[in-house]
Amino acid sequence: MSPIFLSISVGLTATAISLPFGILVAWILERTRMPGKWALHALVLLPLVLPPVVTGYFLLQLFSPRGALGRMLEGFGMPVAFEWLGAVVAAAVVGFPLLVLSMTLAMKAIDPRLEIVSRSLGRSPWATFWRVTLPLAWPGVLAGAVLSFARGLGEFGATIILAGRQPGVTETIPLAIYSALEAPGGESRIQFLILASLVLCLAAVVATRLLDGWHRRRLELNR
Repeated sequence: MSPIFLSISVGLTATAISLPFGILVAWILERTRMPGKWALHALVLLPLVLPPVVTGYFLLQLFSPRGALGRMLEGFGMPVAFEWLGAVVAAAVVGFPLLVLSMTLAMKAIDPRLEIVSRSLGRSPWATFWRVTLPLAWPGVLAGAVLSFARGLGEFGATIILAGRQPGVTETIPLAIYSALEAPGGESRIQFLILASLVLCLAAVVATRLLDGWHRRRLELNR
């Protein structure tokens, strides 16, 4: 598989895996009074501020075949370390903070009176979330997913530590560019990869802006 299609498959899979967890965490942070939310918030933001290599090291320790979790997953036929799934996990972890931040902002922008009315009509908190909060926040959720996908496309440090560089298996666009630059004359062979990165990231930025504008217009119409 080429680095471009590999990067896209890794980014899409990582985003799909992260999405339900991101929605749940954003709802907990923004709409509940759970004790110790600050600790959860700090944990979510940690991959955003840690050096990616350090994040990759922690992930390697967690998913190593010598560890309990890594050994269990390998027993189920889902090895993570130095496999395609390792690249997915690395992309998901580094993109998760952007996903959650965008979702919490989307939920924060919703008028809480709409949820209060829903609760007053007898709906449970979860029913209110599914029938009121999530539909109104959905464009912001999609914008967060796009940002998470774009962040995963550019991930290098955590990926090379957890998944290694295996052409056709874990060699995403950043790893392929790094490998080519190490070889003589490699700069002439990476022009297409650089162009693909620019196009994909620019498309992600434009999509995020369009979704953000759609979200704002929807909220204004509902007020």
